[in-house]
Amino acid sequence: MIKKYFGTDGIRGVVNKGNINGDMFFKFGLAAGTFFKNRKKTKQTAIIAKDTRLSGYTLEPALVSGLTSAGMHVYTLGPLPTNGLAMLTKSMKANMGIMITASHNPYYDNGLKLFGPDGLKLSDKIEKKIEDLIDKKLDKQLSPPKTLGRVKRLENGTEQYIEILKKNFPKNFNLKGLKIIIDCANGAGYKSGPKLLKSLGAKVVSIGVKPNGLNINEKCGSTFPKKIQLAVKKYKAHIGISLDGDADRIIMCDENGNIIDGDQIIAALARRWKNKKMLKGGVIGTLMSNYGIEKFFKLNKIKFLKANVGDRYVKKKMQEKRFNLGGEQSGHIILGKFATTGDGLLVALEVLFSLRKGKKASEFLNVFKKIPQILENVTVRDKNIINNSEVRKTIKIANNLMKGQGRMLVRKSGTEPKIRIMGESENKELLLRCIKIIKKKIK
Repeated sequence: MIKKYFGTDGIRGVVNKGNINGDMFFKFGLAAGTFFKNRKKTKQTAIIAKDTRLSGYTLEPALVSGLTSAGMHVYTLGPLPTNGLAMLTKSMKANMGIMITASHNPYYDNGLKLFGPDGLKLSDKIEKKIEDLIDKKLDKQLSPPKTLGRVKRLENGTEQYIEILKKNFPKNFNLKGLKIIIDCANGAGYKSGPKLLKSLGAKVVSIGVKPNGLNINEKCGSTFPKKIQLAVKKYKAHIGISLDGDADRIIMCDENGNIIDGDQIIAALARRWKNKKMLKGGVIGTLMSNYGIEKFFKLNKIKFLKANVGDRYVKKKMQEKRFNLGGEQSGHIILGKFATTGDGLLVALEVLFSLRKGKKASEFLNVFKKIPQILENVTVRDKNIINNSEVRKTIKIANNLMKGQGRMLVRKSGTEPKIRIMGESENKELLLRCIKIIKKKIK
């Protein structure tokens, strides 16, 4: 299904260029509001949260205006993690939830993630229907003055989210005696992250909790784990937690300073859940999952299937197969027992719960040997260059060179103007050579 505005994870791009501007956000709000209003539910409510980007102050009013013009009542939450929005959308029985964020992207990008009343990201089918409404005449969607929506600020969104998270664990669960580093990427989790950990009794060292609108993800957060690595060593902490801009990703660091990516976290939780008979079906990964995790699951007799890249596709496959654990190497991890989308803080709690009896993070989280993997992101004007016959020929040549020694994966980014080149092999020299061949042809 070809979509005009939506990518693999909502709508995303550079602010005041293309579709990321006030005019389009009004249209997005009007179209989304119209779609849900047409479902003829008695109460029409939308909930909006955002990360800490300066552009949020420009885009949020436009989005609110579009929604209320469609007759939707709106609650605004301010900065809150993406899954916090998803959880509150469901608990408050709203028609929809909208997260204003560009996730791990730099401050100059922004976008939208849309959720339905069940707290799930909207399907491709529904996104396409909303897209169709965006391009229709506005006067057919605008509500009469008497039926316009109202707007209200919800002041206790962070507290509600924290309470929902804590309810997933025993009442006596606490983190007393643990020293934890948390890097909130100057993003949506800057309040809820430290507040949650402190409420459970942990000694917390907070990084990336001073957003200024421009420093989100800037040399901090899950895309820059060196920050927690250095802090764990400096403060002799038991564990480090690194979130991204909207706190739906998590990268960790053990007490020895070893970086723990999403694959390692998923493998550790899968093993624990299997032993506790909590794992249903198996685990869903993606095309980017390290081959080492495949070998680990095979050895431990855990079923492992791959979805397309993007946590929404992971979730979709989890639903299809009735699995309750899945995620990505990048740190999007979905705990199907507790949540509908990735949640860095929820995953952190599940890991910390596993360490409550004095087990070291290094013992719990380092469960398989990774196959050396290199990822190169190449910025391009047109991502469709990947379909060029010469490029496809070059990718085939590289794969033939790697045959029997590893694999190559070349794909379009669903969120940025980039081509992602990933290779895996014990033969690093060959791996770098193959990546160079493809990169040269794309550039």
